[in-house]
Amino acid sequence: MAVASEPAPEVEVRRSKRRRRTVSAYRDGEKVVVLVPASLTRKEEAEWVETMVARVLKSESKEPLTDAELMERALMLNDRYLGGLAVPGSVRWVQNQKQRWGSCTPGDRTIRLSVRLEGMPLWVIDYVLVHELSHLIEPGHDAAFWSWVDRYPQSERAKGYLLGWSAAARVDPPPGEELV
Repeated sequence: MAVASEPAPEVEVRRSKRRRRTVSAYRDGEKVVVLVPASLTRKEEAEWVETMVARVLKSESKEPLTDAELMERALMLNDRYLGGLAVPGSVRWVQNQKQRWGSCTPGDRTIRLSVRLEGMPLWVIDYVLVHELSHLIEPGHDAAFWSWVDRYPQSERAKGYLLGWSAAARVDPPPGEELV
């Protein structure tokens, strides 16, 4: 017996003369937007669209992202919201963070996310990534730092989600990091 699959999402391809080598994709409501260099042939574009739509759909599945997929998301979020200024050296899941959602070491550009985030909505994980990426630009939690974080459009919603989750789990955030 065949299993019915989800219908393919609407896809919007945006070609850019400024984009040289990178291809990225993200969900925008019901459609998937794929950003490609204008120099790609139609065949190359079709191959990349298929690859990137598959990645977006996989990222929306319930399986946790791999460390490589976390890095890919961090690079995409950096490009989209931080002007490419916060390139991490590595991004990975860790099991030893019981109070923090993530941490960043600007010296070696390492970002670590708590495995407690696995299974949370992707927009919440993205928020934590943007928060940690912003530490690569502004190390502290001052107004300049929060102005970078707040470039992510779902910042306030994600902060509320994490605070609610923490309250329900009776986990207090560390002092000074009430919002992540």
